[in-house]
Amino acid sequence: MDERKTPLMVKAMIIEDEKDLCYLLKLVLEQNNLQPSCVYSITEAKENLQKINPSIVFLDNHLPDGYGSDFITTVKELSPTAKIIMITAYDSPSDIDIAFQRGADYFISKPFNMQKVKNAINMVRANRA
Repeated sequence: MDERKTPLMVKAMIIEDEKDLCYLLKLVLEQNNLQPSCVYSITEAKENLQKINPSIVFLDNHLPDGYGSDFITTVKELSPTAKIIMITAYDSPSDIDIAFQRGADYFISKPFNMQKVKNAINMVRANRA
């Protein structure tokens, strides 16, 4: 791999316990010039956020060791410039409100398609400070 290109790649972290979904999302992100990595729990995310320092985090809300919405503030502490895209099948108005109140930048309901992921990426890229 050409190391000169690595710093130019936008890093993304996917925090999702469904490995098949993580794999598919990873493929979509790679097609959109992102360098994704997958972790499958909040514990793994805590261990890797500062090392990876992602610009974009795809965060599932229902993980084996907690709720993604409860983890948003920790993501912001460990990776302050990261944009957070919530991905969840639990998309009641109160779930969405809680995610945005805690600092999520975008919300995608499951099931989702490639176009919804592209739209989310474009929105958070457009809103980068």
